[in-house]
Amino acid sequence: MSLEDWHKFGWLKPHETSFEELSNLLAIADRDIADSGVDSLSADWRFGIAYNAALKLCTMMLYDAGFMPEKALAHYRTLLSIQYTLGEHRKQDAEYLDACRVKRNHVEYDYVNGASETEASELVDFAKALRAEVVEKLKANYPDLGIAEEDPPE
Repeated sequence: MSLEDWHKFGWLKPHETSFEELSNLLAIADRDIADSGVDSLSADWRFGIAYNAALKLCTMMLYDAGFMPEKALAHYRTLLSIQYTLGEHRKQDAEYLDACRVKRNHVEYDYVNGASETEASELVDFAKALRAEVVEKLKANYPDLGIAEEDPPE
């Protein structure tokens, strides 16, 4: 399976990204990484914010690959795409992010106290590590993006 296969199945559509679009998505991810580290927020809210940061980073990679998801199952496909955009070493991470997607939906729409402090902290750390890999990968295609030397906010 590949992103091209996903496109043939109608799950993705072509997308031409830009420096500005990627810069904006990175700024959102950076904001969310910073905000998800605020200890006074509930674990549910921190988890949801960290999830959004990871989603934006996966979106950046999918856009860089020349695609965007169709509306149906957009988060699901965006998260799972990292096994193709970043490589096979991210296959288990794609599965982890899908589990986070399900949990985030529950704590956003169904009930409170669904995410533990440990789960929230793990997802925040995951988003920081994912950011580092995404920045490194984008550096090759967007050397002027000005993101390679920046560290994610604490």
